[in-house]
Amino acid sequence: MTSPSARHALDDIPVYKPGKSAADEDHKLSSNENPYGPLPGVMERAATQLGRINRYPDAGMTALYDALSAKFGLSPDHFAASTGSVAVLFALLNAHCEDGDEIIYAWRSFEAYPIAADLTGATTVRVPLRADATHDLEAMAAAVTDRTRVILVCTPNNPTGPIVTAAELETFLDAVPSRVLVVVDEAYVEFVRAPDVAHGLDVLAARENVVVLRTFSKAYGLAGLRVGYAIARPAVAEAIRKATPPFSVTDLAQAAAVASLDSQDELDKRVEAIVQERIAMHAALRAQGWEVPQAEGNFVWLPLGDDAMEFAAACDPVSVRPFAGDGVRISVGAPEINAEFIALAAAWRAK
Repeated sequence: MTSPSARHALDDIPVYKPGKSAADEDHKLSSNENPYGPLPGVMERAATQLGRINRYPDAGMTALYDALSAKFGLSPDHFAASTGSVAVLFALLNAHCEDGDEIIYAWRSFEAYPIAADLTGATTVRVPLRADATHDLEAMAAAVTDRTRVILVCTPNNPTGPIVTAAELETFLDAVPSRVLVVVDEAYVEFVRAPDVAHGLDVLAARENVVVLRTFSKAYGLAGLRVGYAIARPAVAEAIRKATPPFSVTDLAQAAAVASLDSQDELDKRVEAIVQERIAMHAALRAQGWEVPQAEGNFVWLPLGDDAMEFAAACDPVSVRPFAGDGVRISVGAPEINAEFIALAAAWRAK
């Protein structure tokens, strides 16, 4: 007697592993969460939707798209939103890839890339990062074949931290056929301070084959409400919306996202506080003798190789994110928790 079976594409796909929980939320430096609560006005605006949760949300996400349209100076048909930028990525790849196609991305990069890519049935092509943990865009361009449909470029790269520069991205896009969709994943863009960073919106304005991914989960502190979006040419955005389940983003989440866009001054202050903590953590770890790649997100990376799991266990009660055989990512948390981690890292070095 046979039993139902899932698609063979799932056979080698790992289950996404969330950051390890901690004894208390403040000690959880494993998920790149914002240590600050919602921005001013967000709770009140979102609460207005609680009394109507018996109703379906606005599937057209009109208020959200209008707010994004005003922020970026683009018409609403340039946007496609879903439950976090990772869900937008799943929809994008499902809309553009199938068996026989190829998807290129750097590795190590965002842990959800292999899951989203492999689920389409397409072949994934991983291009190793350079020794300094940056994208090897020259090698990625050389990996393009007639079967390539999508290339993923994460800047700043999660979990290693470095950016892709504007000059590097322009050279790369010149080398990639215009039929290939290039996804510039900017989940951490608000934290970047490098003056030569690539700006996804700049290249999108000049090229039809670019998509920019953004999220409200990191800088805006709405990770629990799941709102992310793509910015793309209208035809590409429409394809993503078609592949997105209806009613994905609740009205409560949409209201919170729109309210967050109205608190730019407070957002800037919070982001700058996180950036200064990141800079301090980076400097302290370097002073201890650690090899730390340039960090431009809300995290730092230690390339520990085979020691990654042991180091992560030694950081208790601080929860960090180990990647077996590669390294450990440490999110920026509250200053006192960051200091606690720095002390634990020093103790490890002194062993």
